[in-house]
Amino acid sequence: MSGIRKVHVKTYGCQMNVYDSDRMTDALAPEGYVETDNIDEADLVILNTCHIREKAAEKVYSELGRLRVMKQERAARGDSLMVGVAGCVAQAEGKEIVRRAPVVDIVFGPQSYHLLPDLVAKAKAGRVVETEFPVEDKFEHLPAPTREKTIARGVTSFLTVQEGCDKFCAFCVVPYTRGAEVSRPAAQIIAEAERLAGAGVREVTLLGQNVNAYHGADHGEGWSAETGGRDWNLARLLTRLAEIPGLDRLRYTTSHPRDMDDELIAAHRDLPQLMPYLHLPVQSGSDRILAAMNRKHDAADYLRLIERIRAARPDIALSGDFIVGFPGETEEDFRDTLRIIDEVGYASAFSFKYSPRPGTPAATATDQVPEPVKTERLARLQEVLDARTKAFNESRNGMIMDVLFEKPGRKPGQIVGRSPWLQPVQVDAPTEMIGTIARVRIEAIGTFSLFGALVSTAGAVVAGDTGAAARGASGLPTTAHPANVHPALGAGAGGS
Repeated sequence: MSGIRKVHVKTYGCQMNVYDSDRMTDALAPEGYVETDNIDEADLVILNTCHIREKAAEKVYSELGRLRVMKQERAARGDSLMVGVAGCVAQAEGKEIVRRAPVVDIVFGPQSYHLLPDLVAKAKAGRVVETEFPVEDKFEHLPAPTREKTIARGVTSFLTVQEGCDKFCAFCVVPYTRGAEVSRPAAQIIAEAERLAGAGVREVTLLGQNVNAYHGADHGEGWSAETGGRDWNLARLLTRLAEIPGLDRLRYTTSHPRDMDDELIAAHRDLPQLMPYLHLPVQSGSDRILAAMNRKHDAADYLRLIERIRAARPDIALSGDFIVGFPGETEEDFRDTLRIIDEVGYASAFSFKYSPRPGTPAATATDQVPEPVKTERLARLQEVLDARTKAFNESRNGMIMDVLFEKPGRKPGQIVGRSPWLQPVQVDAPTEMIGTIARVRIEAIGTFSLFGALVSTAGAVVAGDTGAAARGASGLPTTAHPANVHPALGAGAGGS
């Protein structure tokens, strides 16, 4: 073994876990750890876990079984392997992990990964469990990645701005694993976004369990304890981030319908950098089930909200989350869900069978829906959603749109980017265009991707021309034209 130590992080679940995994490797870098994609050469393996559904947790225990064999083989050769479990399963089941999986050396929750170097050091003397919610701000203690590492991660990036949830939906474990809603100070987020843009990142997706509930403290320049300052909401944060040179695209996820305020809706109208794609989960179309879920809105509230959003941004596409088989769900309740899907016209959606999570109110309900019924309803739901996605994608055929190119394609001479609506777009073009935004005419629709051709490379945008690709000569969004909206879908294309 060389003097270099290597860490492999396997990520399960949401985009926030992807962001957290990157920050874990950033935290370990000053200790001499180098990230590796090859688990077989790692000295430290971390499973960054998700607890939203039962199968996600069981996958972790299955992976720990394989790591137990790997650790035994290493020991037989006189080598060592350290194993850590992080994230929401670790937060919820720390003691159970220790009991079930002796292979694990470190267990730590999502609020504790800034302590990772100390936890690794302590684990050399014995197993360590850290699942308390620290008082200090973990983001203040995390080292920034090097410019080289940021560049290697690509031209798009996640940026966590808010964590936790105060909504306490009856099915959801997030308030217990991520804690209460906490927002990062605005200045801290702006500094991170500026660093990302300075390393060539062109698109940032702001993350939070309830991201549109963001209420970050105004601790920027000129602030003092005496004068104080108004907390920033998400609209104000997006407006400030849109001013950063080179940061041409902004997105955010995941949103709760109760937190879509007038300012945020107006931001969709006023900010060319804010992409016309919104993940806004409703979970069910049945008022009875929404009440049982403790969503604190009904289907009519949600539909009125969609109308307001579309009035502000006619070309916006919507994504959603749906749970089938929630306790007490009848066939009529399920049909209400199909009806709201038909009314909204989603461009894409995620659908799941209800999975009881220990400690949540719905887990102890006596009217659980039989598994075969959940399976049958999920299949029907997915068939409807797949048809909607196909129709939305086909509505892009022949359209000219701005594409941010992200990476080489699978075929020689091909590069892949993203449409404003998050669809993969494949184009024959040189790899030198990766990191630029160019206009593409869509010529074919695949199962998962759009295929197009460059309209002109002369209009390609390089870092520093903020928002130019999103604005035409008139200053209006070139992709935001009601004539481009598929009539069967309204204007639409996600969870909280």
